[in-house]
Amino acid sequence: MQTPQALMARAVQLAERGLYTTMPNPRVGCVIVDSDGAIAGEGWHRRAGLPHAEIEALNAAGARARGATVYVTLEPCSHTGRTGPCADALIQAGVGKVVYGMQDPNPSVSGDGLRKLKDAGIEVEGPLLEVQCRALNPGFIKRMTLGLPLVRSKSAMSLDGRTAMASGESKWVTGPAARADVQRLRARSCAVITGVETVRFDNPNLNVRADEMALELLAAEDAAGVQPLRVIVDSKLRTPSKAFILQGDAPTLVVTTEAADAARRERLEKAGAEVVALADDGNGHVDLLALLQELARRQCNEVLVESGATLSGEFLYRGHIDELIVYVAPKLLGSTARPLFELPIARMGSMLPVTITDMRAVGHDWRITATTDIER
Repeated sequence: MQTPQALMARAVQLAERGLYTTMPNPRVGCVIVDSDGAIAGEGWHRRAGLPHAEIEALNAAGARARGATVYVTLEPCSHTGRTGPCADALIQAGVGKVVYGMQDPNPSVSGDGLRKLKDAGIEVEGPLLEVQCRALNPGFIKRMTLGLPLVRSKSAMSLDGRTAMASGESKWVTGPAARADVQRLRARSCAVITGVETVRFDNPNLNVRADEMALELLAAEDAAGVQPLRVIVDSKLRTPSKAFILQGDAPTLVVTTEAADAARRERLEKAGAEVVALADDGNGHVDLLALLQELARRQCNEVLVESGATLSGEFLYRGHIDELIVYVAPKLLGSTARPLFELPIARMGSMLPVTITDMRAVGHDWRITATTDIER
């Protein structure tokens, strides 16, 4: 018979299968164990609008769910959205006990599912493996508690800390393994943010491409089927109407200031973009906090910043980056090439501290992951 910890760990593994597809919903896994201690059913949330993890597991368990113990990574929902309340389904199935990994972070519903189960006479235990369960949904948790998405910044640099030549040329600093890793980062993100200068110099697509993800074909196709929102920060609406980022099936949002030119706005809208005017930061640029609030309003959980040194540096300096991901290539670009971030730091005492949480080889390159608690 497996331990409760092992069964919850299995539920976490199941939830991870929805890494690229559940947004804006959380990633959730569920395991149902019958009265004999055998696994009767498993499930995970696959995509918004499809059955939740508990429903998948109940369908697999059938009559064996009666009197069973349910292990689920997130408190069962108690409200009706695109699907019915999972707490009600568990009650109707006659389960005897529910073990949850973490409580729902949504302050308007948190605890309601657990109370409903208890009121129905179902034994409730938890949280169990809460750290692992929270790690499944860092963006969902932040959006529910702070009204902002989790923000990652992705950058690639040479061994001497340079990202592009002085001319702006920057493509393919890193190798194919690192580029596949970036595809997976995009796939788990609800939105990818870049700046107008990157669009003008590099003309990127910023979409998820199944054939470049280095995943099994079915998993890659599922991931590419949920394209992130492509966001261009463009205060003066200088995005070319024929830019690649305006093409394809992935949606594109151009954020500008209220003072943006109406004719340019119309040109981009005719090219297929949605254009939204946000307040400026007092210097004629889009206010980045207002942008993140807008993305949270659009139910974005995790956001990836893929831009040049200026915009990435501004996000970092303003304290809007939760996680830095830097790919280091075994190359030297020279002293005239551009730096990783443009940061207005003049003294050692003004350094911005980060904590390195992971470092690993990705092909011939290295990937460094760091967190920051910078506040500005």
